[in-house]
Amino acid sequence: MLELYHAPRSRATRVIQLIEEMGVESEIALHEVAIPRFDGSGGRDLANPHPEGKVPLLVHDGAEIRESNAIMLYLTDHFDSPLGRPVGHPSRGAYLSWLAWYGNVFEPVYVLQIAEARHPAFDATFRDVPTAVARLEEALTGKDFLVDDAFSAADIIVSSTYGWFRDAIPDVPVIRDWVARCLERPKMLAVTRAQALPEDHSSSSGS
Repeated sequence: MLELYHAPRSRATRVIQLIEEMGVESEIALHEVAIPRFDGSGGRDLANPHPEGKVPLLVHDGAEIRESNAIMLYLTDHFDSPLGRPVGHPSRGAYLSWLAWYGNVFEPVYVLQIAEARHPAFDATFRDVPTAVARLEEALTGKDFLVDDAFSAADIIVSSTYGWFRDAIPDVPVIRDWVARCLERPKMLAVTRAQALPEDHSSSSGS
């Protein structure tokens, strides 16, 4: 049995969007839990088995899968979804790389920028937002999506940063157009409205 522990207006939203895009919502039990919020509201929920009290957490027959990119990979593999790329596919490497790049580079550089934290070690490890944006622009030039020019879970997770922080969308046409293509998909909009996310998500807390 597949179970997803989630909270509205959090990083788990993109996993819900993936589930909806794959059309497998009837095969996954959803458990809404409370989480600590940036504004001091909320708190750790004893009903959430995540060892750090975070979301999302996927549980499959007792096995726990943490972190959004790992969960997205697990789900697209498990359901053999076209939103992933199976082992042996020529673009499997690109798909895995974008999922990992999000967690290892893209989110960290934006978090560091928002926190106004600077250190040579950060630049050496993660580079910076302009470097990440340049990489994204290069990847999207002449393409609609990141992998095989077809929508995938990689687009969902990478574009989610700009879903929360609309003001951070770079003034780069290929990136602006890609963000719109990703965030304005009917399934994505339906989840956004169901979770009552504001049009400018930058005021919402995530976890």
